[in-house]
Amino acid sequence: MASKKGVRIIITLECTECRTNPDKRSPGVSRYTTMKNRRNTTGRMEIKKFCTHCNKHTVHKETK
Repeated sequence: MASKKGVRIIITLECTECRTNPDKRSPGVSRYTTMKNRRNTTGRMEIKKFCTHCNKHTVHKETK
């Protein structure tokens, strides 16, 4: 059976400050998964979420 590509896709959001800041609380990069509508949101998403490694709210951007 052939599978159809749906309108909603699963994306990964990654913390932008974890990659650049060496003075964070613990090593690693914070990642979240969510879904987005491909037709309504064509660009990359940016959401402010809590990063457990930085221990504060930071901007999380969509990764490929």
